[in-house]
Amino acid sequence: MIINSHDTVDFVAIWQESMRDWKGHLPERMSNDTLEENFWKKLIDKKSLHTFEDPYAKQIQAHLAPMLAKEDEVLEIGPGWGNYTFFLSNHVKRVTGVDSSQHILDFLKEVQVEKEIHNLDLVHQKWEEYAVAHKYDVVFGINCFYRMFDIKGALLNIHHSAKRLAIIGMTSGPIQPHYVDLHQKYGYQIKWPRRDYIHLQNILYDLGIYAECKIIKLERTYRFHTFDELIQKNKQKILDLSIQDQHIEQALQPYIKFENGAYTYKHDFHAALLYWTPNV
Repeated sequence: MIINSHDTVDFVAIWQESMRDWKGHLPERMSNDTLEENFWKKLIDKKSLHTFEDPYAKQIQAHLAPMLAKEDEVLEIGPGWGNYTFFLSNHVKRVTGVDSSQHILDFLKEVQVEKEIHNLDLVHQKWEEYAVAHKYDVVFGINCFYRMFDIKGALLNIHHSAKRLAIIGMTSGPIQPHYVDLHQKYGYQIKWPRRDYIHLQNILYDLGIYAECKIIKLERTYRFHTFDELIQKNKQKILDLSIQDQHIEQALQPYIKFENGAYTYKHDFHAALLYWTPNV
């Protein structure tokens, strides 16, 4: 499909449709706060107070650092387990983190005490429902939009809450390459990524917000301790009900190494940072 500048494309509708599962239903976790809280509890229970950041977060932090000023007051949306929260607290005057999960906030408070951080405030609230009391120098959020059905309202809230800079982002594709091979060679139907940073940039554009975009190249290494784990976890994005494991094995072969008693799979992907100066 060719789109010119005079076409009308409803990118909000595209975003909302992509929130549905592959059967066209909105997953219950998207609207059920109890299920969402249980999801985060299971993840947080596996986290350590000392090694909680995802390895790739350091590379994104390096791109964020020049965008921050020591006197900034920063509002972080959906801090999760703190990939950027404590980095921010070391670079700016004060950080306020807003998250809908109490388990997330309890974990962050434990890390805060452990690290003796005194310039961090934590708020238990959904961003879509949060009434910002005053503007912040910087409003920041990455990978925090997956439950935000009213994405237009969420982005406008960011825009109106920032004084100097708004920064949002998502980790992005491409999908692990063996899935492409499985689709091309054997015709398997794949759960291709459906929401991406480009949707956010287009929604901002429709709102009259012209955001800069910075693409950051990243790498993640997956480790699997058994061959069965390798096969089972690397067919989860296949839609077909009938899957032949030998096809998975053959597709994985070019990308897998056996190192130190484990199968490793390196996957190149990206992060996109969108940032703009609000009209104060």
